[in-house]
Amino acid sequence: MARLFVDVTPLRESRNFRLLFTGHLASMLGNQLTVVAIAYQVYQLTHSSLWVGLVSLFQLPFLIWGSLWGGALGDRTDKRRILAIGGALLALLSCGLAVNSMLAHPSLVAIVLLSAAAAFGGGFVNPARNASIPRLVSPTKLVSAYSLNQVGIQVATVVGPAISGLLLAGFGVASCYWVDVASFVVFVVATLRMDPLPPSEGVTAISSWRATKEGLAYLRTHKVAQGVYVADLNAMIFGMPRALFPAMGLTVFHGGPQLVGLFFAAPGIGALLGAVTTGWVERVDRRGRAVIVAIVVWGVAITLFGLSPWVGLALVALAVAGWADVISAVLRNAILQSRIEDQYRGRLSAIQMAVVNGGPRLGDLESGAVAGITSTAVSVVSGGLACVVGSAFVAWHWRGFWNERASELGSSDASHS
Repeated sequence: MARLFVDVTPLRESRNFRLLFTGHLASMLGNQLTVVAIAYQVYQLTHSSLWVGLVSLFQLPFLIWGSLWGGALGDRTDKRRILAIGGALLALLSCGLAVNSMLAHPSLVAIVLLSAAAAFGGGFVNPARNASIPRLVSPTKLVSAYSLNQVGIQVATVVGPAISGLLLAGFGVASCYWVDVASFVVFVVATLRMDPLPPSEGVTAISSWRATKEGLAYLRTHKVAQGVYVADLNAMIFGMPRALFPAMGLTVFHGGPQLVGLFFAAPGIGALLGAVTTGWVERVDRRGRAVIVAIVVWGVAITLFGLSPWVGLALVALAVAGWADVISAVLRNAILQSRIEDQYRGRLSAIQMAVVNGGPRLGDLESGAVAGITSTAVSVVSGGLACVVGSAFVAWHWRGFWNERASELGSSDASHS
């Protein structure tokens, strides 16, 4: 039974990983509070769901910009410095949101600009954090480390919104922002207590633009990394129906806001269960095939969600989809970080951040457009089936990714094939 649950060895054996994990968990919890608080405050000020969506969409280019710059910089400087500077910047921005919310007439423009800057800051920090993990744990514990990372993410995703609801009801919007400030203070302190993470030997100082171009050129030759990105994009663009959850809950199942909330929560609950039971994932050898299988399970579960005549079955299908997604995420991270050279990890992690954050938003567009042409249920079902077909195409076209094996790492740690 112990081998079923996530392996906590990286937390026991690596002080640096323990510090990074603690700081990251604190910052993720705080960030979830701010995400909810921004949406709540924008709706209070505008009484418009469209404005809530536009504020989120406005953040995307800044997040991608921050990811690319932070990834390029992280490959040629001390990653710990990037983490500390980025965390301090994010604390200041959350402080600005808190002060603005305490004004008699909070500024919507300030919320838009500060949240966009925070998206840039988050993008700046995340590639360096993700690329640091292989430096903090042994290669045999890389899957365990990313499994623990997923546990932290899912705990924050489930617990954070619940805490924000209590704070909003009891203390107001500003309290969420101030807790976020405190969370980033914890992150910065934990980061500064880590050992330095200097760039690999032989890495030369070049401009961020040139470094980004080098990263893209490296990606063009790396079929395994390409497979990681395309597999995730396939799942998120075709099989991510979150934009349809309100319509599914209100018009298809004729429920209320509570049901819509359950639809949003169900994948997270499944993902949390998957994250804490990933002990077996470390023993998977054919990791590329396992990713494809997990994404096929995701697509089938989403299809079942669209076809289900019963609410209970629909919720179970979404939970299964969330479980499959977290298994895919753990394996994709392990494949990417173990197969690329250390000097490119920051830049390829930045591209991964762009994929992870951009894919669901493109999925919102795809599912909404298809629903507008056909119907909500048809959009969900067709998206799930397209995800399954797309997975078969990825397996066929990116054979190096499909055939990737953990047992081959001893002789080809950075194989491109």
